[in-house]
Amino acid sequence: MENDILNTIWSSQNDKAIIDPKTVIGKAKKQRRRQYWSVLIMSLTVIILIGYTIFVSPKHWNNFTLGLLLMISSLVFRIVLELTTIHLKESKLISLDSKSYKNYLKKHYELRLWVHYVITPICLATYIYGFYLLLPYFKREFSEGFYLYCLISGFGSITVIIGIIIYSIRKELRFLDKLKHH
Repeated sequence: MENDILNTIWSSQNDKAIIDPKTVIGKAKKQRRRQYWSVLIMSLTVIILIGYTIFVSPKHWNNFTLGLLLMISSLVFRIVLELTTIHLKESKLISLDSKSYKNYLKKHYELRLWVHYVITPICLATYIYGFYLLLPYFKREFSEGFYLYCLISGFGSITVIIGIIIYSIRKELRFLDKLKHH
């Protein structure tokens, strides 16, 4: 993506009601970086879960295997969704003028809200249920202290993830509000 070319094209337009092209590009880059970090963290989690599944999973199908599969599949779904979102937004940035891109961004962030309010809770509930299915096996296989550590760190990390999601939603809501009022 050539920022100079985009700045030249967008600056040549005469609509002053539109947010400065550099601002839009900067915000788009910032969100893209956040999305890539999210994808990286989710990918590392998937790799760890797959590794754990390969080395620890029992030879036959049970709730433990189902729990791991639910956790992995919910994360993989979110990774694919985030990468698709990044790709679509970048392709629109290059192909649209600033006014059209601003209109696209409004629709994009409205869709993101649907993703945050519908798809993310479903993925999160699936992940939590998968983790819940693992707990009886952890309790049986590990010492009481390590089981307590898994319980606290598991639900603690889920709480932190929920906090990050809420923070991201609020940021996107503020940006959407700015787009609607400019």
